[in-house]
Amino acid sequence: MNSIKSCPVCEKNDFSPFLEVTDHMITKEKFNIVECDSCGFHFTNPIPAAEKIGQYYKSEDYISHSSSNKGLINYLYNIVRGITLKQKVKWIKNATDGRELLDIGSGTGHFLKAVNKKGFKGIGLEPDADARDYAHKNNEVRSSSQEELYNIEKDSFDVVTMWHVLEHVYDLRKDVQRINDILRTGGKLFIAVPNMNAHDARFYKEYWAAYDVPRHLYHFKQNDISRLLLDFDFDLKKVIPMKYDAYYVSMLSEKYKKRIALLGVIRGFISNRKAKKYGYSSQVYVFEKRN
Repeated sequence: MNSIKSCPVCEKNDFSPFLEVTDHMITKEKFNIVECDSCGFHFTNPIPAAEKIGQYYKSEDYISHSSSNKGLINYLYNIVRGITLKQKVKWIKNATDGRELLDIGSGTGHFLKAVNKKGFKGIGLEPDADARDYAHKNNEVRSSSQEELYNIEKDSFDVVTMWHVLEHVYDLRKDVQRINDILRTGGKLFIAVPNMNAHDARFYKEYWAAYDVPRHLYHFKQNDISRLLLDFDFDLKKVIPMKYDAYYVSMLSEKYKKRIALLGVIRGFISNRKAKKYGYSSQVYVFEKRN
């Protein structure tokens, strides 16, 4: 296990315990989430070593890597994915006239396939070899290993997308700086992450599925992600709700509590109703590179 010595957002060194959370999905191990005493950012600490964290993704339940339809929750996820893919493509088309797109954490390639059908020239980066293979064979898209991020020429892309990926990035500040390098001036960065300030997070606490330790290394609120990206010359232009996520996350959370998963539909509805005060369970942040 590796201990994080400085806060990934403000780089200060003093933290306090916040919550102990179980890896409900795969290993049943317990992990600690800490809170930065300076800026209030929350992150998993300690975390598995980079060369070992891949084992925490090897499960059919990890839907972005397997595209499994096994079980009610995964079945519903795949149905809703078709709707959300159309939304994502629409958001991007409305935000830019450029067509060069990089999808970081491209998984099984469903988004890349959808966006390329609409005239974009999208390629992906994906650390999991099985997911890359699925993307090539089933969605006919091109994706490379995550390490290729540092071999891309500067000013190469008009759009970079990270759909529920930033919370997984091992070298957070280093990778955000690199994303700045490869985006053109005025380019758009779309980041979707869970919102730990949302009502469903407050309700489920250590059972909240979007903590997803240790795969999720960081646990963002809106102020956290705004402050982090500001350090790298990105301006926040828009926040877009991902309303379906409240239902999916709440259903998983009910499953982890060994209750009826469909109870999560009620909690997801309540969370969306309370989003004006707390924000949505997941949100998309649209940033623009200044220079």
